[in-house]
Amino acid sequence: MSTVIKSQTEVAKARSAQPNPRRDLSDKAIRNLFIFPTLVLLIAINVFPLIYSLYLSFTNYSAIANKQPVWIGFENFGRVLSDDRMWEFFSTTGQYVLFSVLLQLIIGFALAMLVRDKFFGSGLVTTLILVPMMLSPVVVGLFWKLMYNPTFGYVNYLLGFSNPSLAPDWLASRWAGQPTPGLALWAVIFVDVWMWTPFVMLLILSGLKAIPDYLYEAAAIDRASAWFQFWRITLPQVAPLMMIAILFRTIEAFNKSFDLVMGMTGGGPGTQTEVVAVTLYKQAFQGQWQTGRASALAYMVLIIIIAISNLYIRNLNRMKEGA
Repeated sequence: MSTVIKSQTEVAKARSAQPNPRRDLSDKAIRNLFIFPTLVLLIAINVFPLIYSLYLSFTNYSAIANKQPVWIGFENFGRVLSDDRMWEFFSTTGQYVLFSVLLQLIIGFALAMLVRDKFFGSGLVTTLILVPMMLSPVVVGLFWKLMYNPTFGYVNYLLGFSNPSLAPDWLASRWAGQPTPGLALWAVIFVDVWMWTPFVMLLILSGLKAIPDYLYEAAAIDRASAWFQFWRITLPQVAPLMMIAILFRTIEAFNKSFDLVMGMTGGGPGTQTEVVAVTLYKQAFQGQWQTGRASALAYMVLIIIIAISNLYIRNLNRMKEGA
């Protein structure tokens, strides 16, 4: 009997020593098997078009000309920088980014302070505030285009303009039939603030929730005023998340304002709302098809965004070091 048990034990040891035929691949090989196809797909979708568009920015090329790109060096960049209208578009974009982000920060901070404390219906109020952020920018643009209509739009009705001939035509930058520069731009800024203020509110609200209660309790014991608590406790603790919100919204407003502007005004010359994103689209596709020049403009925008982002990140790192 002992001999049988011993032989069975030896057989089991021999089997365990043999490699498992079902496990030919190691954990690292299986991991790489999943990662490598994803990397190849990302490179094909992102990196290759990025490098190819960089090459096209140094060429004279049109996507519909059925001709090979002709190398012209930095001539496209020089044309963009020497175009006076291009500087007007950058100025319009700068105004759009500055005022929209500033208003989003102020209103978002106020809303975050409002919904920070629990009250009856606070969950419903927070949900309603977040609704505009969940909508598509194209849908929002078309919706507010109808709202701003001088004939049947609700905006003029709510503001008390009963006579359509005297009411402002917001998206055409005209008031009572007279040109009013900047009116359409402010109308688009208002919609951008309405749509993206909830995003800023969410980031600031997460910072407010993370502030320890004992800081306010210690300040109350020392009889610190509400303004002192806000200036010395609330604002420094929330400042890093505020910088992140400003960074994200600056990038979005500078580079991705195309949907909203095109949906509301189409970026027409009379509206003075042609931001750089709209100009880039017109050069690349709408009638002009200047692919090389549009690629150069796109990389100039990319350089500006990288520079602005570095400034924000440096200030953010300084805040973290000083905290």
